[in-house]
Amino acid sequence: MALNSTSDNSVMGEPGDNKVPADGTGVVQLDPWLSPFKDALRSRYSHAQKWIKTINDTEGGLEKFSRGFEKYGFNVHGNGDITYREWAPNATQAFLIGDFNDWNRESIPMKRDDFGVWEITLPAKDGQPAIPHNTKVKISMILPSGERIERIPAWIKRVTQDINVSPAYEGVFWNPPESERYVFKNQKPPKPESVRIYEAHVGISSPELRITTYKEFTKNVLPRIHHLGYNVIQLMAIMEHAYYASFGYQVNSFFAASSRFGTPEDLKELIDTAHGMSITILLDVVHSHASKNVIDGLNEFDGTDHLYFHSGAKGKHELWDSRLFNYGHHEVLRFLLSNLRFWMEEYQFDGFRFDGVTSMLYTHHGIGTGFSGGYHEYFGPGVDEDGVVYLMLANEMLHELYPNCITIAEDVSGMPALCLVLSLGGIGFDYRLAMAIPDMYIKWLKEKQDSEWDMGALTFTLTNRRHGEKTIAYAESHDQALVGDKSLLMWLCDKELYTHMSILTEFTPVIERGLSLHKMIRLITHGLGGEGYLNFEGNEFGHPEWLDFPRAGNDNSFWYARRQFNLPDDKDLRYKFLNEFDSKMQWLEQKYGWLHSPQAYLSLKNELDKVIVFERAGLLWIFNFHPTQSFADYRVGVEQGGTYQVVLDTDDPEFGGFGRNVKGTRFFTTPFEWNGRRNFIQVYIPVRTAIVLALESTL
Repeated sequence: MALNSTSDNSVMGEPGDNKVPADGTGVVQLDPWLSPFKDALRSRYSHAQKWIKTINDTEGGLEKFSRGFEKYGFNVHGNGDITYREWAPNATQAFLIGDFNDWNRESIPMKRDDFGVWEITLPAKDGQPAIPHNTKVKISMILPSGERIERIPAWIKRVTQDINVSPAYEGVFWNPPESERYVFKNQKPPKPESVRIYEAHVGISSPELRITTYKEFTKNVLPRIHHLGYNVIQLMAIMEHAYYASFGYQVNSFFAASSRFGTPEDLKELIDTAHGMSITILLDVVHSHASKNVIDGLNEFDGTDHLYFHSGAKGKHELWDSRLFNYGHHEVLRFLLSNLRFWMEEYQFDGFRFDGVTSMLYTHHGIGTGFSGGYHEYFGPGVDEDGVVYLMLANEMLHELYPNCITIAEDVSGMPALCLVLSLGGIGFDYRLAMAIPDMYIKWLKEKQDSEWDMGALTFTLTNRRHGEKTIAYAESHDQALVGDKSLLMWLCDKELYTHMSILTEFTPVIERGLSLHKMIRLITHGLGGEGYLNFEGNEFGHPEWLDFPRAGNDNSFWYARRQFNLPDDKDLRYKFLNEFDSKMQWLEQKYGWLHSPQAYLSLKNELDKVIVFERAGLLWIFNFHPTQSFADYRVGVEQGGTYQVVLDTDDPEFGGFGRNVKGTRFFTTPFEWNGRRNFIQVYIPVRTAIVLALESTL
């Protein structure tokens, strides 16, 4: 994959080899199965190039185009004047209203240009902005029918909700005095070679029955994440969403950080503090759809259904009951690209996990479509080329302006070249999520006996990824913990979690099995599953039960909308063992770097013994998934000769095990070929345990 690493991540750039055509078909060099689809590859490539040429000619380039937030919405000038602009071509008149003018709907008319952009500049009063900080504002518009409508400005940076008055959000002019503005103190960390991602939702980040704040997350949760050894945090539900139970995926104000958790300055402090711990911060960005809310969203903003979205049925997502962006429109591209730029500039995020990418890539949005892996599914009429090209432009802009930026695609389809560079015809993402892995585990735990676990199927699912496109593996997703399903440990232990997780109670076979498999599943996923690893908040210690946000169906209860960090903190509970195992696993990766090493060499998958052996990053990984049998003097192959020691043991008493392998034991290789490797060693692998060995010289 040297070609991918030496080629520019730009559709205006050059492939790393001058023999490779710069027409979007360079990916065929890496995957010959793409050859029949060269015309489609050329089409999307030239489409992206045309957009960049148009933007260069009309806007002065992507760099200026993506600064839309400096033109639209509210901008305060050095002398205190405020300019407000809004794109609303269907309106015949527009007025700025708010607390500052006692909501007078006629006193401040706006002027319209030829493109349907309305503008007003409010002169400063005695050197102070005419609109006071933290006061409410709206735009009032007259439609061709004569109807008056009022909306929250589309580019607003702060919206708040007073549930005692109304469930609808209200726009707020956010312009704190210099003394109250957060000033970033820390340098951004360098782009990590290995990404170990902690996926977190600020609001649920406390054992208490309420919404947690940014400040509490900064004080209480960031140190936990640092202790665990994760070097990337993926923050969910930051973009403002009217419905808390949507998990943040029904966005109504794209430039506003959720006010449920605190102020914009509080979020900046959170990100800056994480940077001070050398932790990279990604935003879970939702550009795949938008809330259908009219009063406090983008829907029908100027009285039409097709301003930011497609009109009619094409602009509605049947399953999500939300609106779908028109990625082929100049102003929609400005809005979305500027939105990405805004979060990078204003809040100093380090990149994005793009949610719902499958919906963006296809006209059918993945609804009712099972992807078999046949390449014909990834090209042709089912593909939304405008959506593909928007993602190419987003990656072009982000990687050009922010070379250390990380972009991750959540795509269930397996779209080829999603994570290959743009100059070769890829879509330009850094990573994709291995969404089949957690599905496999949950399916097996529901449907199979342990003795029916198929080692071949397990290793196939963990290694079945597109070679050369970096993949992030995870053992369980946040979706699986949502109401109607359960966390992995809950599936493994069920009701005994309530009675036998104390070290003062019997270590029952159910709890022993649950702890063992929880550790083994995570370890094999980490070692074999990808080039990155992700864990959802709380799952590192086997969070019990499930997630359910306050809603009408549960009497607006917070009981399941929290993370019980008190469990691993309690020295008398066995959750601490899983927590410390997870920490040891992350810090071991930090030392040996297997996630950014070449894919593992799998030397053994023994169905009878339920044993898996592989090598990666100079480490030897041995797993015994057998439910009843331990193996003494088990011979395993290893390429590199020398003396090995165990560096991680799921059976270590520190992690709730029995300590059946003596710490410090030295394993000497014998120069005799075994399982296709030049040497072998003999080890003891107790039932349901795994060990990782390293050469003594690396300890």
